[in-house]
Amino acid sequence: MRWRLIADFQERLERHLSPGLAAGTWSDPQRQLQSIDYLSLFLLGLFNPVVRTMRGLCAASDLPRVQEEVCRRHVSLGSFSEAQALIEPQLLQNIFAELSQQVLARTGPSVQNARRWLIQDSSLFEALPRMHWALWRRQHKTQAQVRLHLSLDLDSQAPAQAGVTAGKVCERKEWKRALRRGDATIGDRYYGENYKLLEELHQRGVVFVVRLRDQATLEVEQELTLSPAEHAAAVIQDAWVRLGCKERYQIGRVRLVRVQTPKEVLLLATNLKPEELSAAEVALLYKERWRIELFFRWIKCILGCRHWLAESPQGAALQIYLALIAALLLQLYTEERPNRRLMELLQFYAMGWATADDLMAGVQREQGKAERKKK
Repeated sequence: MRWRLIADFQERLERHLSPGLAAGTWSDPQRQLQSIDYLSLFLLGLFNPVVRTMRGLCAASDLPRVQEEVCRRHVSLGSFSEAQALIEPQLLQNIFAELSQQVLARTGPSVQNARRWLIQDSSLFEALPRMHWALWRRQHKTQAQVRLHLSLDLDSQAPAQAGVTAGKVCERKEWKRALRRGDATIGDRYYGENYKLLEELHQRGVVFVVRLRDQATLEVEQELTLSPAEHAAAVIQDAWVRLGCKERYQIGRVRLVRVQTPKEVLLLATNLKPEELSAAEVALLYKERWRIELFFRWIKCILGCRHWLAESPQGAALQIYLALIAALLLQLYTEERPNRRLMELLQFYAMGWATADDLMAGVQREQGKAERKKK
């Protein structure tokens, strides 16, 4: 399974590789390491259960099977480190987009009007102090962090869009840049703070369900009647409101749905009419927002994307995009995002302790568990 995944990646890489996305020095006759070898070896480091450092990865390049199926020759530390500056992250973005479309195509939208809902959030990856480009001040403390901006498809639970920046880059700025007409997005309180941005998204034809701050300034214009189903979903108010403290700051009407949870009252704003999306469905959609937190935990803890194998802005972007590509490849071949048990089985297979039949049996077993949960 591991070798097939890497072979799949190599085939996609060859299709997408173009002169504009890789430095011209790759064609220098004196260069022995090629871009496909570098990126394949990098990806192997994310799949491999043993190697976690650049030195270990370069040492693994001496193994005959690694040279046969991954990188073709020994890779030195200097060559591996230098290569990160010679490849544009756009190359991996293109491969990520292709894989994402394949995974998303397997799952049709489950919400009314054939909408695909994208859960939006970002997550911080701790950087090293010497990664000066990632330094910023947060909570009165200087930190170095890299931020992954992600849109997670609700139905397939697969990443649909992604961006990698320094930690200080505004999440709403990347959110605005990524959204297109016809998109449907779910966001937490941070995304609901900028009322003018919500108005702009509405004008652009973007549908949203976002949480507002408890201190949000609003003016109720029309109360809507709640159905028994909405009462059962703990909805306590559905109304058309205007957001903003002064008339010049106010935006067009949005729907406000208040939901009583065991701990607090949630203020959810949407630009959809009740006939397009009921208050109960608004509450359910926001409840599903936590799926993206589980994905971030999976990619950091299960996939193990914690140790930096590249430290420049370009190199960090390459590493995170490779991690997302690894996640999509695993989901493409197993039809589910692998849990810890399945990842362990994949690693046993990689080390030779499990056969291909053992692996496929494990994949089918986990798929059966997932199907039973859905029922």
